Amino acid sequence: MSAPSPPGRGASGSRSKKRARREGRTLVFLDETGHSFRQRPGTTWARRGATPLLRRVSKRREVSSIVAVTPDGRLYARHVRGSVSSPTVILALRYFRRQIGKPLLVIWDRLNAHRAHRTATFLAAHRRDFAVAYLPAYAPELNPEEPCNACVKRAMENALPNSIADLHRLARREFRRLQQRPDLVVGCFRHAGLRVTQHR
Repeated sequence: MSAPSPPGRGASGSRSKKRARREGRTLVFLDETGHSFRQRPGTTWARRGATPLLRRVSKRREVSSIVAVTPDGRLYARHVRGSVSSPTVILALRYFRRQIGKPLLVIWDRLNAHRAHRTATFLAAHRRDFAVAYLPAYAPELNPEEPCNACVKRAMENALPNSIADLHRLARREFRRLQQRPDLVVGCFRHAGLRVTQHR
């Protein structure tokens, strides 16, 4: 069951940064992406006349990644089996808070799991740790985490996982690789039209 979005302004790059600075919070953009056994063919090398065959094990989303990025190039990810739900969002928020070590201003979209009653209740009970702002509807290009997901999807082209555990491992590996490239994460902020004022 989902609840309506709480009242307040939509997320804006400059307003969100000022609010985070004023309240002593770390600004994070959060988004989710799914991984399945669906074929994702990409260009590759093969012997002439020996076209690679990609076999699909199932069509369902078997693994989901909940990812948070900061303007200074940090990336944090949690990976779960199946689809994203309110409990998995709450667990991810707790994890990001522990890893970052400061209260968070979370910018995210209007996914049902973000607006669910259970998520709203959790946020209301932890106001010192979390504040949230919503991106405008149907505006994924404003979220710098979206290009991060695209980078991982490209890296997983032609992957042939044999099991859900293997798919899970591949997703973790590619996001860990992206964590080692803060310059790319910062570039995703610039691509979204957000100015980056610091990069450690």
